[in-house]
Amino acid sequence: MNNNSDPVFTQYANMDFTDAKSVAEVPELARLQAAQGGKTRITMRVDNATLAVFKARAEMVGGNYQTLLNEALRQVALGQTLAEVVRSTIRQELSHV
Repeated sequence: MNNNSDPVFTQYANMDFTDAKSVAEVPELARLQAAQGGKTRITMRVDNATLAVFKARAEMVGGNYQTLLNEALRQVALGQTLAEVVRSTIRQELSHV
């Protein structure tokens, strides 16, 4: 995924953020982010083949591979099997018809 695939990229592409502060430097933003559940930055090693699969899927759907990886980890943490995810997705799609 490149920057210009983001729908709002062009809106902010030419803005100057050199004086911008991080969320951690603005207490109210830090509290808001924490209240929203937020995410924690981690470093982990993933084998190249697995990473390639997630990047390819993200490219196909126009998303972010990190988001897809996070969703896969969430499903495993919740004990969902692939079969359950497929069944759930099919049920959702059929309910829209």
